[in-house]
Amino acid sequence: MSAGQGRSRKNAATAVNEAPAQAKLSRAHLLVEAFLTWMAVQRGASTATQKAYASDLRQLEEFLRGQSVDLGRPETVTRRHVQAYLAWLFRQGEAKSSMARKLAAARSFFRFQQRNGAVGENVAAQVRNPRQEKRHPRALNVDETFALLDTAPGPSGTESAEAARLLCRDLALAELLYGSGLRISEALGLNLDDVQLSSRVLRVMGKGARERLAPLSDTSCESLKAWLDERPLMALPEEQGLFVGSRGARLNRREAARIIERLCHRAGLDFTVSPHSLRHSFATHLLAAGADLRSVQELLGHRRLTTTQRYTQLSLEHLVETYDKAHPRSMKK
Repeated sequence: MSAGQGRSRKNAATAVNEAPAQAKLSRAHLLVEAFLTWMAVQRGASTATQKAYASDLRQLEEFLRGQSVDLGRPETVTRRHVQAYLAWLFRQGEAKSSMARKLAAARSFFRFQQRNGAVGENVAAQVRNPRQEKRHPRALNVDETFALLDTAPGPSGTESAEAARLLCRDLALAELLYGSGLRISEALGLNLDDVQLSSRVLRVMGKGARERLAPLSDTSCESLKAWLDERPLMALPEEQGLFVGSRGARLNRREAARIIERLCHRAGLDFTVSPHSLRHSFATHLLAAGADLRSVQELLGHRRLTTTQRYTQLSLEHLVETYDKAHPRSMKK
């Protein structure tokens, strides 16, 4: 037998051995795609959620393959496999919040398989979430918020027309995040026809494709009017997004985060906050001013009241901390 014939037979044998693995991968891919379609159609999952779950399940699939288990045959996956996956994520230095999200993706996937009769039980649901660190976005106090939102343009002649236009957009975005308590994804998802200045409301598409009307404050209306006057000079002709970047297309999350950072620096704050901190500050300030929990829940677009109640807990923690620092009878001064 020649060396060439030997190599040909070896390659053929390798191809035969690899074929089942490719078939298994294909089946896993089809199951994940079917699950993601169900999430989008039946659960109204956002594009961001679908992408995150797709990435998480792809990582789970790769881990299981290393354990000689195939996600394409979900009935072969056990609770111990899922526990081993979480342990592996921990050793990789994954944040506990990310671990919890990846476990949630696995739970949803196996719940879908259980609905379809592919598995008898949801093995991922038998695994507990990792204990989370108590981390919350920083809430600005009222003075800090006003400093950030009252940022004025520089003296005449010191800023270009383009810089003034960008500042107009940035302040309109920040006003919506704080004045209406929007999620950054909700603000960036707004289209021109979602803004109803005459009625002083926004039509907002929240999580799970749940639509709600969000009120506009006086300053939000003023900021939006100013931005809508400037927007045609930046936006592409066919772009319907309310907020656009320097290239005329819809603004993305990374650009939005940089916008809030710039406003913090411009306001002279010695720290920066995320866009979500403005929504966080909105809820905290409303509750501190005596707003009832149910109303705040509606304004934030929370499905569950318990999600809103954490802001009450944070307000109580702040009050206790203030008491401990200031009251003469406190033993923790």
